Amino acid sequence: MEKLRHFINGEFANPAEDRWLNVFEPATGKKYAELADGCEKDLDRAVGAALSAQHEWARTPAEVRARYLNRLADLIDANHERLVDAESRDNGKPVHVSAAVDIPRAALNLRFFAAAATQFASESHAAVDSINYTLRQPLGTVGCISPWNLPLYLFTWKIAPALAAGNCVIAKPSEITPLTATLFGELCIEAGLPAGVLNIVHGRGSEIGRLIVEHPDISAISFTGGTKTGADIASRAAPKFKKLSLELGGKNPTVVFDDCAHSNEQWEKMLRDVTRASFANQGQICLCGSRIYVQRPVYEKFLADFITRARAIAPGDPRDADTRHGAMVSKEHMEKVLANIETARQEGGRIECGGERVVVKGRCENGWFIAPTVITGLGNECRTNQEEIFGPVVTVMPFEDEHDAVRLANGTNYGLAASIWTNDVGRTHRLARDIDAGLLWFNTWMLRDLRVPMGGMKQSGVGREGGFEAMRFFTEAKNVTIKYE
Repeated sequence: MEKLRHFINGEFANPAEDRWLNVFEPATGKKYAELADGCEKDLDRAVGAALSAQHEWARTPAEVRARYLNRLADLIDANHERLVDAESRDNGKPVHVSAAVDIPRAALNLRFFAAAATQFASESHAAVDSINYTLRQPLGTVGCISPWNLPLYLFTWKIAPALAAGNCVIAKPSEITPLTATLFGELCIEAGLPAGVLNIVHGRGSEIGRLIVEHPDISAISFTGGTKTGADIASRAAPKFKKLSLELGGKNPTVVFDDCAHSNEQWEKMLRDVTRASFANQGQICLCGSRIYVQRPVYEKFLADFITRARAIAPGDPRDADTRHGAMVSKEHMEKVLANIETARQEGGRIECGGERVVVKGRCENGWFIAPTVITGLGNECRTNQEEIFGPVVTVMPFEDEHDAVRLANGTNYGLAASIWTNDVGRTHRLARDIDAGLLWFNTWMLRDLRVPMGGMKQSGVGREGGFEAMRFFTEAKNVTIKYE
């Protein structure tokens, strides 16, 4: 049985207390590895290694730090197939998705922040008798806690800017999907990354994650995950005055106006992208659109066409290159999503398609699959439309006009993203102003430029990631004033 160990001080290490967690393949439901279950001793060793490496790493020229990141990106490319297979096996996502999205994006994250390290600049202000300038210095040792839905993609999204800015990192991937982060440790050795600069500790979020948040020598926490966990992290970190970046849950609206029906080409493009926004990665992306609002004149047409597309998505073996809909990440999460679908039924929702566990023949007959699910007949205030489900489940509801669309879109405690489909340029400006979301897409979905800030409003998070926003988060601003003679 494969053992997935901590990566501390440039080498792999067994857990101090010899505790191990089971790791399962979602597509088969079978255990395939054991994971180090970290404790306080493991974390203290990792923090000690980071503190020992911090002084030299912080003073390493930015262009040298960038070379390490680019070398890691090259190694991800060189190990593309291995990482694709590992991500699919660990997470349950189709190899098509991990090959086209997850692994290339992990390499891109590293390259982007390698470039950012060399371009990141501070400000200066000249006066008649003095000059003021801003030093941006690394925080020190920081904690990066990444989720299970996009394991290597979001793992690198956090550690890359932290390392680029000159910090040493204590990174914790999800205990549900630890494989590619462990493999990344191997790449760090091959790249020659100095020992202690990146340390990867494994274990349960409730234990090792909590210890990372509370550790007195960890200066900042970057976390992506559920809103409830984010609130707990904030309550623990605030009394210690740690910097926090929290990218949390979403209950994102997709809004379709009737002017999208003016041409068949545009209508088909909208349907294709709305379907992708609903069910990509089995709906396990915080940016997925789970509440679909359609202007009443085209509601019936949209619903018929959308259901046809949803029914055509067949869950299958993630190893099959033709599969586009894989397994849920864990048995517990599958059961949670199915319970939410049952709640929708009890609330009066009509299951137009899906709504059940699917048995995939062959090696995956015991896997954790759910069919793409479309629900109608619910109001905006019900639990199904207020609570994040994080699965292949969407509701479809009609709206009357622009004012009604804004009211419905803003009618939750979340504010992460929104996708709006319209031909009216003036409307795009009004909706960008009026809809409460940190990311707004018009006539597209998930089109990302890594230079722009990413984050949510309300219960969807605190702070912004991406671009120089991330570099600013991982640095401390220090003002320097020099008076002329």
